[in-house]
Order: sequence, then structure tokens, then C-alpha cells
Amino acid sequence: MKKYIPFMKSEPFVAVIRLQGAIANSGRGLDNPGLAPVIEKAFSKGKPAAVALEINCPGGSPVQSSLIASRIRRLADEKKIPVFAFVEDVAASGGYWLACAADEIYIDSCSITGSIGVISAGFGLPNAIEKVGVERRVHTAGKSKSMMDPFKPEKPADVKKLKGWLEDLHATFIDYVKSRRGTKLSDNPDLFTGEVYIGQKGIDEGLADGIGHLAPVMKERFGDDVKFRRYGQKKPLLARFGAQIVDDAVAGIEERAAFARFGL
Repeated sequence: MKKYIPFMKSEPFVAVIRLQGAIANSGRGLDNPGLAPVIEKAFSKGKPAAVALEINCPGGSPVQSSLIASRIRRLADEKKIPVFAFVEDVAASGGYWLACAADEIYIDSCSITGSIGVISAGFGLPNAIEKVGVERRVHTAGKSKSMMDPFKPEKPADVKKLKGWLEDLHATFIDYVKSRRGTKLSDNPDLFTGEVYIGQKGIDEGLADGIGHLAPVMKERFGDDVKFRRYGQKKPLLARFGAQIVDDAVAGIEERAAFARFGL
């Protein structure tokens, strides 16, 4: 009733955005198209005292990481709303990119942060189809069109080119972290090598601001009466009824593998 009576003061509330899972570019997991309406609603519905990011993310697509983080920062700056990140098991690689969208980052004493690097992984199967009697036919216009073809032996020139791309992406990632964390960062030479840090060690390196959990920290900032409004991606209706069981199973395996990199 209070929100309909202008002279009555409402309790402050914090909009909470759940960022759970790997960052994908395939419509599965966390991506910019799926999160855009969630983020917009969190910043625009009512007048939140703050937006809190609940993060449990092992990383993923660098472009989607950048797009999601940029959207959060744009709305935070436009509406002058502070953003806090609360890391659960992990905010690594692209997950840490998302955490850096916040003004302050809080972690659990067992949380994993860091992994500021870029990885490209795949399989080489140059002899596989030959063994089963299959002839593969590939015709291209342009010498680089079949670069890194998994059914052909690796070419040193292709590997060199790929490493150059990864280094460019890595430099962009480092620049973003530095722009957000600034002088909080340590001068540890291993900080941007893909190394990960547990709990307090991440704080010591300047990757996080303190040990803290969402409700206690927000109550300390905005009072014991602060309320929480939660926002997160919803599965499509057909997926809820099992129409995408196989697709979801594949996504689950991929996500499980991403978390497994950190022993989770």
C-alpha cells in the first residue's frame, strides 16, 4: 500500500540479478539476448537502492561477457545506481569479467576468482574418417577459409594466427579489469596469466573487496528493513515441458566441463 501513497516512505529494496552458469553464444547458458530484459527490468522497475549480482560462473564467450557487463555499466551510470557483486563458488575468466561490472566485489572465503586469460580448445581428427573409409571433400575460395580444420593436420601458420587472436582478446580483458579495479590490483606478475585465487588470496591481489554475503552486506549498507527483488533468466516454455531434453543435456555437459576446470 505504501508505494501508492506519495507521502509514506517505502523500505529500500535491492534488485538481485542471478548469473548462474557458463557464458554462451548459442542461446544456452548466460548470453546478452537472454539477459538483456532481465538486466533492464532490474534497473528500471521501481527505484532500487542498489543492484546486486549473484555470480556463479566459470566463464565462456568473451564477446557475450563484454556485452553483458557493458549493459550493466551503462544502466548503472545512467540511473546512478550502485552495483555490488557477490561471488559464490566461482567467478573466473568471463565470470570475473561480469563481476568487474560491479562497483564492489564480495566473495566467500572459499570462492574462486581470477583466471584472467583466454583459451581455445578443440580436437584434432586428421586420420579418423580415413580409418572408416570416408572421403571428405572441402573446396574453398580464399586460403584461410579452412583454417584449423579438425580433420586436417595443424599448420604452424594457422596456430600462430590463432595465438595472435587469443593475445588480442587477452589484452582487451586485461584492459577492462584494470579500468574497473584500478589501483586496487596488486603488482603480482602472475595476476593476468590465467592464475586463480581462493578466498582471501583474491582479496589480497585486489580482485575482490572483501569477504561477504549478499543479505548481511546489503543490510549493513541499507538497513535491516531492506527488501530483495530477484531477477533471472527463465527457460522457454517448451524447454520446461521437456521438448529440448537433448539440447539441454548437451548444454549441461558443456557447463559441467567448464565448472570442472576449477575442481567444482
